[in-house]
Amino acid sequence: MRFLIHDDFWNLFPSATIGVVIARGFTNTPRADTAIDQLLAAAVDHAVTVMDGHEPATHPAIAPWRAAYQQFGVKPSKYRSSIESLLRSAVAGRIRPINPLVDLYNTVSLTHVLPCGGEDLAAIQGDLRLTRATGQERFVPLGGSVDEPPIPGEVLYRDDIGAICRCWNWREADRTRLTEATTNAILVIEALPAHRPGQLQAACDQLAMLIDDHLGATTSTAILDRANPMLEIARRVSNDDE
Repeated sequence: MRFLIHDDFWNLFPSATIGVVIARGFTNTPRADTAIDQLLAAAVDHAVTVMDGHEPATHPAIAPWRAAYQQFGVKPSKYRSSIESLLRSAVAGRIRPINPLVDLYNTVSLTHVLPCGGEDLAAIQGDLRLTRATGQERFVPLGGSVDEPPIPGEVLYRDDIGAICRCWNWREADRTRLTEATTNAILVIEALPAHRPGQLQAACDQLAMLIDDHLGATTSTAILDRANPMLEIARRVSNDDE
């Protein structure tokens, strides 16, 4: 399979960068070991310090994403970027462990104040694409059962079946979610020009290291931009299908 970023995305966000971590052969079942819980708790504390009572809509970590959402025609007060939602949850004390891989990418997201998400590689059909919606893509949100197709023109991740994540990083699909049974995954971290140089690479490197150390995975990383908009991802590793 390939991960492709289309020209209609680059026409809106020519200087965006997309970090990718591929993780294979890990175990994602909950465990009694509290190390990941401690990492997540420390990241939550860091996020509370970063927010420091600021209004989320104007905070430097959030305002660029609100502006980006306006560029593709949705109301950022209604459709919040994943980093805004995560920071709000951290400040409100609502973050709880989900499963080890999700907890690790939330840790990195809060530490670097960047949106981060992940999908089960085995559930993706055909190529993964970052593009703009036609409005006809099928989308059942995480935990849902009813089709909620995207707004025409919104930025989304999709595969051959339909949308995987709507409004760039607002809400993920249920069918590709990371579960306790997931053993191979793609994790994506997104950055806009407002972010510090090197911040995205540091976030990808940290996430890969944490997955290696805590879940026993084999990982690789890549950074995609307008000059390098495609990544080949092998469907088969050794003798096993994903």
